[in-house]
Amino acid sequence: MLNVSNVSLQYGSRVLFKEVNLSFKRGNCYGVIGANGAGKSTFLKILSGELEPNTGEVTKDPGERIAVLKQDHFAYENNTVLETVMMGFPELYELGKKRDELYALPEMTEEQGMQAMEIETRFGEIGGYEADSNAAVLLKGLGIPEEFHYNLMSELDGGQKIRVLLAQALFGNPDILLLDEPTNHLDLETVGWLEDYLERFENIVIVVSHDRHFLNAVCTHTCDIDYGKINIYGGNYEFWYAASQLAQKQRKDQNRRAEEKIEELKAFIRRFASNAAKAKQATSRKKLLDKMTVEEMPASSRKFPWVNFKMDREPGKIVLEVKNATVDGGDGIVCKGFDFSLGNQDKVALVGEYDTLKTAFFQLIAEEIKAPDGVLKWGNTISYNYFPKNNDAYFKTDLSLVDWLRQYSKEQDETFIRGFLGRMLFTGEEALKSANVLSGGEKVRCMLSKMMLSNANCLLLDEPTAHLDLEAITALNNGLKAFQGPVIFCSQDHEFVQTVANRVLELTPNGVVDRSITFDEWLETKKTKKK
Repeated sequence: MLNVSNVSLQYGSRVLFKEVNLSFKRGNCYGVIGANGAGKSTFLKILSGELEPNTGEVTKDPGERIAVLKQDHFAYENNTVLETVMMGFPELYELGKKRDELYALPEMTEEQGMQAMEIETRFGEIGGYEADSNAAVLLKGLGIPEEFHYNLMSELDGGQKIRVLLAQALFGNPDILLLDEPTNHLDLETVGWLEDYLERFENIVIVVSHDRHFLNAVCTHTCDIDYGKINIYGGNYEFWYAASQLAQKQRKDQNRRAEEKIEELKAFIRRFASNAAKAKQATSRKKLLDKMTVEEMPASSRKFPWVNFKMDREPGKIVLEVKNATVDGGDGIVCKGFDFSLGNQDKVALVGEYDTLKTAFFQLIAEEIKAPDGVLKWGNTISYNYFPKNNDAYFKTDLSLVDWLRQYSKEQDETFIRGFLGRMLFTGEEALKSANVLSGGEKVRCMLSKMMLSNANCLLLDEPTAHLDLEAITALNNGLKAFQGPVIFCSQDHEFVQTVANRVLELTPNGVVDRSITFDEWLETKKTKKK
C-alpha cells in the first residue's frame, strides 16, 4: 500500500494541492488526470520521493519497491539495451554484477564461497535466473527486436530509447509502478500490448496519460487533480467523465432552482411587505430568504478550447488522385508505386509502423516535396490546409499572437482576432505574448486556429493530438467528427482515431493496405493475421 498523508505543495503564492490524504492499494490502477499545469507530473515526483512536499509525507509498506518511468533518455548511453532494462531492478542488477565478479575470480576463498552461495540464493528468490528472458519478452512486446538487445543505448534512436526505459520500469514486477505519459512515441499496436500488460499487472499502478482509450482500458480508479485538491474516484476515465458532468449539471440545476425560489420570495416580500394582512407571511419569507444562498460553482482548472472547422465551399466528388506514387521515408524505408483516391466523405486514418513514411506522405500530398514519380492531382473545387508534425518554423518570429494569427485571417480587425484567440484559451495579456515563446500545446492550438480561419474544405493533420491535454484533444476530436469535408490524419490517440476515421490507410515498405473500415475493425484484422 502507498499512503499520502497531509501532503501540500505550493510555489510562492500558487497552491498546487493542499492537505491531500490518499491511499493507493494493490491490484488497482489509478489514472491521474487534470489540466495542463495542475501538477500531475509533480504529484508523481512526490510519490516517488524525487520531490519533497511542503508538508506531509508519503509512506509505503516495508520492503516494497517503487519503479518509475525515467525521462532522461541519455542516462544509459554506455549500457547495453538488456543491461539498461535490468537496471530497473537495482537489487537484482547489483547481485548479478557481484555474482559475475565472484565467478570471474581465478580462485575463491571460503568466505567468498559463502558469499556466492548467499548471492545465489537471493538471486534465485527475486527471479535472477529468468531475468534475461523476462527482459527480452518485455523488449519484444515494446517493439525492440532481439538483434538490438546487446546494442549500446547510444546506438538507438529517441523512440527506441523511450521503449527501453518503459521496459526498465516494468521489469521485475515492481510493487508500485509510476508511469508518466507511457504511451508517448508508441505506435497504436504497442499501446495495445501495454494495455494488455497493465490489465494483468497485480500490484499498484499510478499513471499520467492524455490517452483516453488507454485510461479507459487500464484504470480501475481515477485520481483527479482539480480545485486545488486531489480526489480518487472508482471507475475509469469514461466513468469519471460521465459522473463529473452529471454532478456539474446537478449543481447548476440546484443553483437555478435556488435562484428561482429567491426571486419568488423577493417578489412576494415586495408585494405584501406593506400589507397588514400579509405582513406576517412576508416577514416569514424574509427570514427564509436570509437563510438561502446560491452555491457558487467551484472554478475548475479545466478549460476546453473551441474547435469548429467550416468550409467556404462544398468539395466536389474528385478530391485527390494519386497514381503510381513513391513515398520515401528515409533510411531505406520506401513505399513504392501505389494508387490512392480520396472521396469527399472520407476521413482517412494514416497508420503504420514508420512515422517518417507517414510524414513523407503528408508532405507529398501537401506539395511540400515533389513526388519522385507518379501523378498527384487535387480536384478543382478543393482547398486544403495542412497541419505539419513539426511546426517550429511557423513560430520563429517576434510577432505577438494577435499579429501572428492576423497573417492567416481575412478579417483583420483586432477585436475579431482577440476573440478568436480567446476561444482557443489565449485570453487577456496572453494574446500579446511573442509567438516564439509558446509551449508545444500552445503552438498546436495556434496551428488549429490557422486551419479554422482558412475555411478549407479538406484537412490534412499529421499528429495534431501530440502536446495537447485531454480537454483540447476532446475539443479537436469533436470538431473533426462534426466537419463535413474529407480529412486525412494520423494520431497516437486510439479513441481519436476510432471516433473520427471511416477509412484506414496503412503505409509499409511492402505496399499499401487501404480499407473502408473503422480503426478497431482494422486492429481486429491485424490480430487475425497474426494468428
